[in-house]
Amino acid sequence: MTIRLSRICRHPIKAHGREDLASVLLSEGTCLPGDRRWAVAHAAAKLVPGWNPCSNFHRGAKAPQLMAITAESDGDRVTLHHPDRPDLSFRPDDPADLASFLDWITPLSPADRSQPSHIVTADRGMTDSDFPSVSILTRASLHSLSEQMGTPLSADRFRGNLWLEGTEPFEEFSWIGCNIRIGKAILQIKERITRCRATMTNPETGIVDADTLGALQTAHGHKDFGVYAVVIQGGLIAVQNEGSVL
Repeated sequence: MTIRLSRICRHPIKAHGREDLASVLLSEGTCLPGDRRWAVAHAAAKLVPGWNPCSNFHRGAKAPQLMAITAESDGDRVTLHHPDRPDLSFRPDDPADLASFLDWITPLSPADRSQPSHIVTADRGMTDSDFPSVSILTRASLHSLSEQMGTPLSADRFRGNLWLEGTEPFEEFSWIGCNIRIGKAILQIKERITRCRATMTNPETGIVDADTLGALQTAHGHKDFGVYAVVIQGGLIAVQNEGSVL
């Protein structure tokens, strides 16, 4: 069976919206371009220069309504959409636009949690991994988990970058340490992705409605879904490109 790239997705602002791409140029040693370019620090964040772990940021595991945000990025400007909020177009790097963003996001932020404070960036994507990663997930694993839970699960619950079809369920775990070619690029599979409560939220409504973590633990003895990879050979990739494990 042929492995095929079925979706490319990036998240311009970590945990604050997703957008689909038809193609993208990957570069060696970097994240997917524009993915997690910015992150929203909360008031209790303890930041250091550069990359910081997710505990410092406003995110879907603590604020489920964030999962219903979609985004469109155009250079330094991002437009956010949410079913319960008016559209917002702003520049995350511009301090003059911060107030409008905080006003927009406050109704989606639980009052008992540390509130969003400011937007930060680094010299790489602010992914959950401490190395510049691209996340790879498979449709077969998503279908398997959906069948186990008796409900169709949206891929958007898992905030992945590259979605592949044509594999066996959870086959991607056997690729750890291997290389995979997609289009003109080659990526090395590094480690599994352990999931958080954000995956329990319906990305259409922002409401927690499925115990994905419990289902993974019951069926597989862990809470892993998808894998992190690093780009070892850059190149253009596009939806419908074929892939192969090397």
